[in-house]
Amino acid sequence: MNEQPDIPIALIEPPSGYAAWLTELKTRIHTAQQRAALAVNRELVLLYWQIGRDILERQAKQGWGAKVIERLAHDLRTAFPDMKGFSRANLMYMRAFAEAWPDAEIVQQAVGQLPWGHSLVLLTKLKDPAMRLAYAQRAIQYGWSRNVLNIHIETRLLEREGQAVTNFEAQLSAPQSDLARNTLKDPYLFDFLGVGKEADEREIESAIVQHITRFLLELGAGFAFVGRQVPIEVGGDDFFIDLLFYHLKLRCYVVVELKAGAFKPEHTGQLNFYLSAVDSLMKSEQDNPTIGLLLCKSQNRVVAEYALRDSNKPIGVAEYQLVAALPAELQASLPSIELIEQELGRGADA
Repeated sequence: MNEQPDIPIALIEPPSGYAAWLTELKTRIHTAQQRAALAVNRELVLLYWQIGRDILERQAKQGWGAKVIERLAHDLRTAFPDMKGFSRANLMYMRAFAEAWPDAEIVQQAVGQLPWGHSLVLLTKLKDPAMRLAYAQRAIQYGWSRNVLNIHIETRLLEREGQAVTNFEAQLSAPQSDLARNTLKDPYLFDFLGVGKEADEREIESAIVQHITRFLLELGAGFAFVGRQVPIEVGGDDFFIDLLFYHLKLRCYVVVELKAGAFKPEHTGQLNFYLSAVDSLMKSEQDNPTIGLLLCKSQNRVVAEYALRDSNKPIGVAEYQLVAALPAELQASLPSIELIEQELGRGADA
């Protein structure tokens, strides 16, 4: 009797509906893994907060000095040799963490959703509790990595949001106008482009395309790049939009025009024309009205406000900076993002 050779399992045709079921199972497993990881992280952060709170209370009530932290680090590492995080440096961070967040509810509901490394960045780079919480909530909302969180804090992202001169309140209906206003900022920081102060529009555009990922990070969440020098034909004549984006949350096109000099009222006329063309030739019925962002090297805010009053299209005006605001000698004295992360990593893992 001849035995049939075993057929590899991968070659066996699965029953009807198996593929869809397998996809569903994979999704469930990934979701369960993510929930488990979040639960473990919340418990760890809460444990660190409780340890920090205990240290604070005992030092306050019983007069324990700083030496007790060194002794505690030794004893905890001896008791839990396989568990990282009980270095003297990290215990000091726990103490500072509990001091910065005295409310356990905030730790459990907000900060506890972030990895410990994120909490250390918030703790060491921000002193104002309200701003610290605002950055924590934004990091949770958009899933920022520690590196991205670091960049946004260093560039004062939240402090710059909603600061551009706009006519959105007059030209857009609520809540679209509020969302659009908060989407724009002033100034925009383009020091990562690597071009000099005297760069013209084309040089800046080329650098933006080369660094599009970093540029999108500076623009903010929701922006999708459509193209550079996007051609539009109006009445048989060709025109070219400097930079065109689509905002996923605003559900509209965003036309960005660059000016390598100071803002002039006539700039709004050109941008107004481009917005009309995009609304007519590219916008679908499902899209909201196209928004314009005029980026200038400098601007007089009063002049910009007057220029936008009679514009019938939603436009924002903001400055951009091609070099960092800090003097070179001060920049050189600051640690890099990589160095900060290395130091935080040593403190958290030692």
